[in-house]
Amino acid sequence: VQLQASGGGLVQVGGSLRLSCSASGRPGSRFNMGWFRQAPGKEREFVAFIDRNGGAIIYDDSVKGRFTISRDRAESAIYLQMTNLKLEDTALYTCAAAGWGTRPSGFSYWGTGTLVTVSS
Repeated sequence: VQLQASGGGLVQVGGSLRLSCSASGRPGSRFNMGWFRQAPGKEREFVAFIDRNGGAIIYDDSVKGRFTISRDRAESAIYLQMTNLKLEDTALYTCAAAGWGTRPSGFSYWGTGTLVTVSS
């Protein structure tokens, strides 16, 4: 399974970005998927999770009310709509698949990251 994240970029505080992550390599499969991020000098941390049917969603407290995770039922793709971005949201965002919950160790597949930089 290959995961490809995209949509990152440079944005000012208070701005918005929409990240995408597409999964390929196993046609017809739909996975539980999640977003994680890693800021410079920090450990990877959980951002959001969505199950394979979109029925279970979990957010880290730091992004609740600002980020929205969703998925495309027709494709193996998930999205992360980020609004009201803060300086502390600056990080490399990576998507993961075939897991459950908030721990990176719980996921089997990892994609390339997309860099989000929030500036003042």
